[in-house]
Amino acid sequence: MQDVFYTSFMTSAIIIVICTLLLFAYFFDLTASRTRIPSVVLLLALGWAVRQLTNSFDIQVPDLSASLPFLGTLGLILIVLDGTLELELNRSKLSVIKKSVIASVLQVLLLAFLLAAVFMYLLPHISLSDALTNAIPLCVISSAIAIPSAKHLSEGKREFITYESSLSDIFGVVFFNFVALNQLSESHSTGESILQLLIMVAVSFVATILLAFLLSKIEHHIKFIPIILSILLIYSIAKYYHLPALIFILIFGLFLGNLDELKRFVWIEKLKVDALNVEVHKFKGLNAEATFLVRALFFLLFGFLIETREIINTATLPWAIGIVAVVLLLRAIQFRLFKISMFPMLFIAPRGLINILLFLSIVPAQNIPLVNKSLLLQVILLSALTLMFGLMFSGKKDEEAIKNKNESTILF
Repeated sequence: MQDVFYTSFMTSAIIIVICTLLLFAYFFDLTASRTRIPSVVLLLALGWAVRQLTNSFDIQVPDLSASLPFLGTLGLILIVLDGTLELELNRSKLSVIKKSVIASVLQVLLLAFLLAAVFMYLLPHISLSDALTNAIPLCVISSAIAIPSAKHLSEGKREFITYESSLSDIFGVVFFNFVALNQLSESHSTGESILQLLIMVAVSFVATILLAFLLSKIEHHIKFIPIILSILLIYSIAKYYHLPALIFILIFGLFLGNLDELKRFVWIEKLKVDALNVEVHKFKGLNAEATFLVRALFFLLFGFLIETREIINTATLPWAIGIVAVVLLLRAIQFRLFKISMFPMLFIAPRGLINILLFLSIVPAQNIPLVNKSLLLQVILLSALTLMFGLMFSGKKDEEAIKNKNESTILF
């Protein structure tokens, strides 16, 4: 009897704690535009504070670290999908797309090879492949933080950040898999990587058409969950075979978000675009809610798993500061050369969810001592703080511009 009572009590306590934390996460999201503090910073701090409380009261919590990759992968899929569903593809966007492609690819490549050169200089015994494998997780912009942080910027800047961070995720994963697989398997070649990319693009187009067709035809009252489950299934199968699975998410989101632009293709009309647009609008709402939930849980859990000694590790702190400084320098040079608006875009280059996933993907045989959890954590926190102060000091004018534009639209 006592065991049943204890189990019931613990179940209620867990539900109360999780619901309270998620309500705090919602409050952080609501107030982010006013406080200019990215919700991810507050979520990490809240998770860390909960850990300190459990330690203080000697509350035994099971090891939750195994849940982190699962939540991270799920969050990455939903966040990239949420961002791409909002993007428009037309001739007026070509300049933004071109600049974001160049920015995302160049930043990952330049920083990765620069860090790899430093690693090889300090550790002459490591190979270029091992050096790059450890460098790439520090070089990718996290769309999980960048996209929500750009939500209150002007339309053009928000689109650039969404494209840049999503493409950085995709290219970073493809680059990481290419380098890591070439090192681990002598049979894996550049030609195979290109073939994998082409296969993924073809699979993505076919899967996208099939899922859009299902979305337009399913009349059962439960229709969006099967679509989301299918997306997760296709992504996971592609990931299992080392294919660049995020390309599917990007193509699927862009397709559904731009049905009106695709009307000129005769076969699109078979999907009954007008009716499908209504369903896509509902799907966006459900996906946005699911994205908030998973993202909040991931960063709360990551904050909970943070050890204080990892934050204040003085051995890795100079490296973390140097990496973030080089990121800002490379972005400033690149933005100047390509005439991209500097503020607050310069500061929106956070590290987070994707970086953790890539770091966890490094096999022990390839790992080097310098690139450890402390360094990754410090880079994530410093880039998040840089983002926060950048939005605080340079985001006000941008929001005022949006407000004036909206007022002009209402008046005229």
